Amino acid sequence: MPDSSDSDHRYLQPGDFVNSDDPAVVAFTRETAGAATRDVPRVLRLFYRIRDEILYDPYLPLGERSSYTAVDCLKNARGWCVPKAALLAACARGMGIPARCGYADVKNHLATRKLLDAIGTDIFYWHSYCDLYLNGRWVKATPAFNKSLCDRFHLKPLDFDGINDSLFHEFDQSGNRHMEYLHYRGTYADVPFTEIVATFRDKYKGLEARMRDGLDGDFQAEAGSG
Repeated sequence: MPDSSDSDHRYLQPGDFVNSDDPAVVAFTRETAGAATRDVPRVLRLFYRIRDEILYDPYLPLGERSSYTAVDCLKNARGWCVPKAALLAACARGMGIPARCGYADVKNHLATRKLLDAIGTDIFYWHSYCDLYLNGRWVKATPAFNKSLCDRFHLKPLDFDGINDSLFHEFDQSGNRHMEYLHYRGTYADVPFTEIVATFRDKYKGLEARMRDGLDGDFQAEAGSG
């Protein structure tokens, strides 16, 4: 079930997917935060590094737990929105900043024709962002889409300032509507792997055969090609 409380010790604890205590995540957090001592500058360094150095890849096998964990996302330097948000949450928790995983269903997502054909819809369920507790309030950050990928889709990459919510690409660079949030699923202390996979198996009929093996191809190379 989604979380509801504003202040909860779970948002500072390691999870099965939000691996804030993993040595690789700890080292990455320390290296990225550097000498910064205030929460917002540290978070911003992490946000932009995760956004751009961890390549967005929705071709991963969506039935495998390793496709959802912060640590595997970090070690492979690629992941889709769920593990990239989990990685940002894990890094924040490692610095003592409460963080949780948020989800929503969206339409008009960044996608290749191959991916759309595989899932049979332009609705993407359980799109993930990271909810961070900064300066006494929760603020949303979405590190999913790296700048080089956005350039191929002719989109302005999502920025984050630590104050305002950074959620989705509402318009492309030409001013055309690109994404729309359809349904918020709430926030969770850890990635709700079982619920997500159950939804995918129900909604993405054409993807069932790929849940274990993923999709062949290079999403980054194919992006923007129609």
